[in-house]
Order: sequence, then structure tokens, then C-alpha cells
Amino acid sequence: MIRKLPIVLVFLSLLFLAACTSNETNSEVSLPEGVPDFVQESDFEKINWDKKAVTFNGNIIGNENKSGVIGADAPSLINGQKWMWHLWGTENPRQTELTVVGYHKETGIVHQILTTGWTIGLGGENNGADAQAPSSVKIPKSGEWAILLYTDGKLFDTLIYEINE
Repeated sequence: MIRKLPIVLVFLSLLFLAACTSNETNSEVSLPEGVPDFVQESDFEKINWDKKAVTFNGNIIGNENKSGVIGADAPSLINGQKWMWHLWGTENPRQTELTVVGYHKETGIVHQILTTGWTIGLGGENNGADAQAPSSVKIPKSGEWAILLYTDGKLFDTLIYEINE
């Protein structure tokens, strides 16, 4: 029995390691051609996948008092949908650019999800937010997504969504 104990311990250790790594993101981040220069691979290493977006202010889904979207829960996201971005804590919103970068957890692939490019301009106050911007988005694949938001080239916030359709 004592001779079998080391084998059992090794097996349990391997099982534990496999369980711990199964929820991690793909460690290889591949930035696509054309992504803005200020988007860094290190930004994706900082993603907290446990900080899921929540519903607040009735129909905004995101991180309360930071950023959120109206429309993120709409069906047919993979086929295209309209989203209304909301940001809090943004000064001079009409002179600010919002860059949106999608990151699919399972594949580790970075995607442009705005249909018009990586970046859009912001408008003024709406729904209690300091800034807002309407857009069309296309999510290429279902699964867990981190949506990284940059304002004027600086990482502003990260939204974690589960896209089912």
C-alpha cells in the first residue's frame, strides 16, 4: 500500500493541474493586422474573466459607473446588431475616440467587432453616462468574450460577456 501512495499522489497532482488550467485563456494572443498600435498583448493578460458584466440602470449591461452597452443581450449578435456604448468618467467626450477590441477566450483570437472599423467617436451625455456612442457590431463566434475599451489610446475598461447566439 505504501508503494502505491506516490503513484496516487502523482496522479492526483496531474488531475489538479489539469483542472486548474482548464479555465484559463489561450496564452497565445495574436494581434491582427490593422489593430491600433496602442493595443498591447499585455492588455489581454490582465483580463479578469470572473468580473462578468451585470445589468444596471434598467437595460445597460457592463461595469456599473464605468462602462456598459445597451443591446449586448439582443439575439443574433453573430449576424450583427446595434449596440449603444455608455462611458462614465470621460472628460470632453465629443473630442474622445473609443476603440473597441474583442477577444474570444476559447480561441485567443483578437477581433474587430465594430462593423465600421476599430474606432468611433463619442457623443455627449445619455442615460446618466458622461459619454455615449451608437454602433453596429458583429460578433464572429459564440462563447465568452472580453471587450476591451480604449479611450484616446488608453485602456479604459474591459467588459466580459457570454455571447450565445
